[in-house]
Amino acid sequence: MQNHRNLVQTIAASVQHYFKRREPFRIYHGSTNSTRQTTHWRENTVDISPLSRVLKVDTNARTALVEPNVPMDRLVEATLKHGLIPPVVMEFPGITAGGGFAGTGGESSSFKYGYFNETVNFAEIVLGNGDIITASEKDHSDIFHGSSGAVGSLGITTLLEIQLMQAKKYVKVTYHSTRSIPEAIAKIRAEIQNPELDYVDGILFSKEHGAVITGCMTDDIPDPAQVQRFSDADDPWYYLHVKENTLRNLQPIAEYVPLSEYLFRYDRGGFWVGASAFEYFKFPFNHFTRWFLDDFLHTRMLYRALHASEQSRNYIVQDLALPFSTAEKFIDYTIDSFGIWPLWLCPLRQSRLPTLHPHFPETEADGQTLKPMLNVGLWGFGPTQHD
Repeated sequence: MQNHRNLVQTIAASVQHYFKRREPFRIYHGSTNSTRQTTHWRENTVDISPLSRVLKVDTNARTALVEPNVPMDRLVEATLKHGLIPPVVMEFPGITAGGGFAGTGGESSSFKYGYFNETVNFAEIVLGNGDIITASEKDHSDIFHGSSGAVGSLGITTLLEIQLMQAKKYVKVTYHSTRSIPEAIAKIRAEIQNPELDYVDGILFSKEHGAVITGCMTDDIPDPAQVQRFSDADDPWYYLHVKENTLRNLQPIAEYVPLSEYLFRYDRGGFWVGASAFEYFKFPFNHFTRWFLDDFLHTRMLYRALHASEQSRNYIVQDLALPFSTAEKFIDYTIDSFGIWPLWLCPLRQSRLPTLHPHFPETEADGQTLKPMLNVGLWGFGPTQHD
């Protein structure tokens, strides 16, 4: 911990220096999962990239003490050694704990546990004047709640205590085929009422074809079930696997996926955004070419390519959390305006107020519980002519 304290003191001194001089500054994290064009300025930059370690996993308290630049794959690797897992794991392995806290990390377990920040017990933060505080529900609660979703505008997060839960070896994944947009939305709304489920999300491939995917952690695999993997070059891309299994099969199909492979199942191909590279370069898109180019088609490399090519200027990357009651209307709008397929559907438990996360003040019958929302992931080339 002493090394961590020394790093934080250095960061705080740097922030205080800029504060006294009334000079703006940038924060350098060392990596990014943002699609916005950025420039790394050497001047007026506070470098927090060394804050990239899992400092402690407490098996009794079921918590992990984590610096902000720890990516999800390293966090999962560290906690799985103790048979534990964060309740919410961002589905790209390079997304960091600090990014999930400062941004809006909603994933397939978020219907149950909420956004990633809802699993954080406290955050150590360097404020804009260089002061170092520990913010939680009890102390500096306004900054604690305000910092989640504020993308670093209220201070620099330097440490997080993250809740953990019991992990199991596999996820029993069930693919439910749907044949219309209303059916897919209604199916997700029904499945999130099932307390036995750990994960729920969905993919819309077209107006007439979708899949609602449910998951439940388990240690047991019945005979003659096979284990399905998605991480090796010869494995299928996850979304293509789902598409193939639900295109003609109207009955649910179940299979077993190792837990860590389920958590990062969308890494190869970046959901389906990686297919755009084949389209852009007019290159054949098939199993052989995906195998041959596999090293370049994981999300870390895809982010680098997106920035280097400046194609993010022409690409729509938007996640919009909406009330279930308006989701169909919005999807119809995206179809008419952009024609982008597939679309990702992810149910979200709303955060407690006040919050900077998407919010809609509609409650359940008890008049207190906020109704869940549905995230629609819209990722694809935008119109060639735009304002």
